[in-house]
Amino acid sequence: MANIPIWPGSSSFQPGDTPFGFYDNDPEFQKDADKFAKFAAQRLGYPLVDIELQKFNFYTALEDAITVYANELYAYKVRDNYLTLEGANAAKLDMEETIVVPNLGRIIQMAEQYGVEAGTGGNVDWHKGYVNLTASVQDYNLEDWAEENIPHYKKHDIEIMRVFYESPPAIVKFFDPYVGTGEGVMNMMDTFGWGNYSPAINFVLMPLNYDLQVIQQIEMSDTIRRSNYSFEMHNNHLRIFAIPDGTVDKMYFEYILGSERSDASFIIGETSAIANIYDVPYKNPNYDKINSVGRSWIFEYALAICKEMLGYVRGKYDTVPIPNDTVKLNQSDLITAATSEKERLIDRLRAYLGETSREKLLERRAAESDFIQKELSNVPFPIYIG
Repeated sequence: MANIPIWPGSSSFQPGDTPFGFYDNDPEFQKDADKFAKFAAQRLGYPLVDIELQKFNFYTALEDAITVYANELYAYKVRDNYLTLEGANAAKLDMEETIVVPNLGRIIQMAEQYGVEAGTGGNVDWHKGYVNLTASVQDYNLEDWAEENIPHYKKHDIEIMRVFYESPPAIVKFFDPYVGTGEGVMNMMDTFGWGNYSPAINFVLMPLNYDLQVIQQIEMSDTIRRSNYSFEMHNNHLRIFAIPDGTVDKMYFEYILGSERSDASFIIGETSAIANIYDVPYKNPNYDKINSVGRSWIFEYALAICKEMLGYVRGKYDTVPIPNDTVKLNQSDLITAATSEKERLIDRLRAYLGETSREKLLERRAAESDFIQKELSNVPFPIYIG
């Protein structure tokens, strides 16, 4: 077996010594690579024991740790801002240098579905149609109407949203006992340009609540004493009341198509639009911009990776023979410790990032405001005598 050299006690980093070279040309990374190699080797027991690693292993661990740190950081940023980022043009964004300001654009888009159902807007067109009424016929199948009148219609695709079948408004039956009486009142209303209002006289002689009560009385009378205008709709089968007598020849309605509602759920944007979390254009970080808090975490995580690598190397031989005895290597201890430390560091980083989320920061600001108000309430208020 070839005599493979191990860690000699020092190293000199050169660009190209890491597997991916993400940070090789960063002067800060170049300086820290050799410092970390010495730090990790000494933490693993050098020079009291040999460390069966080479400089490339230390550099790889450092590069891996930086990338894991950036992955956790950017994943948190994507989660915190995705509602704002979705649909944006990724080609125009430099996420490492961009401050994301939340907006209501995507929330409004999500709420448009409610506007469709309420008939107050939304992203699905309402279409208009009508059926010809036949005297003495109450029931009309709007599914049959759709198949005859909508090109390329798919069965059960129509959904009726509104039927224009109402009794005449109460105002046309409004009787005003004062019209035509008094001191030339109608002439007076015409003089002021109010003569076209109906009932015009009430602008002068009666309060508005009187008009409302009369209108309500007329509507209630039509509902109870007469066969009121109404309809039922079940599975696109329309039944109208009262039975048509031939005085009305058409009944209009508004509808939407279920296929158009489904199509409205998919927005086909530019090829560079952010449609998934992997579209968010985060790149590998600039190592020189990572502060001391981040670098400390990176060094600890890289050390755990080195422990893991050393454990696998020593695991090739469980024991090493020496004169008159054998030496048992600590492979299992290294791998167990490395796994535990990596999990602990990831959990710590996620907890830290979670505490700095927009939601948590706003909660903390609100709590601080409450505490300040309580503190200020203990300050005596001066009394000013003017």
